[in-house]
Amino acid sequence: MMTPAQMRKRFFTELLKGIKVVWPILSVLVGAMAATGFVVCELEGWPKGDGVYFAFVSGLTIGYGDLVPRHPVSRLLSVMIGFAGILLIGLVSAVGMRALDSAWQQHGGNARAPGKPD
Repeated sequence: MMTPAQMRKRFFTELLKGIKVVWPILSVLVGAMAATGFVVCELEGWPKGDGVYFAFVSGLTIGYGDLVPRHPVSRLLSVMIGFAGILLIGLVSAVGMRALDSAWQQHGGNARAPGKPD
């Protein structure tokens, strides 16, 4: 049986392996969000930092509401930023769950099969 420290080490090792696999997709999503944020800031007349801030606050579904796009194209791009953020969050979550499952299996845990009672 593994100690908690060994389990954490195994989890982070598996997480790094998963991120290495999906890194190209992650970088495209992050780059697309940042680039779209730059376009929105130009359309809205915001500073560039505000555009990137808006893109990631919106994309990560935080949405403080301190920056609100007024231009119709900016609003359309904001929807695209939101979809990219959903994909980003889903991908990172999936990699994390896969790493946790792999670490648990190596720990010797028997995960319950879906739909089967305990």
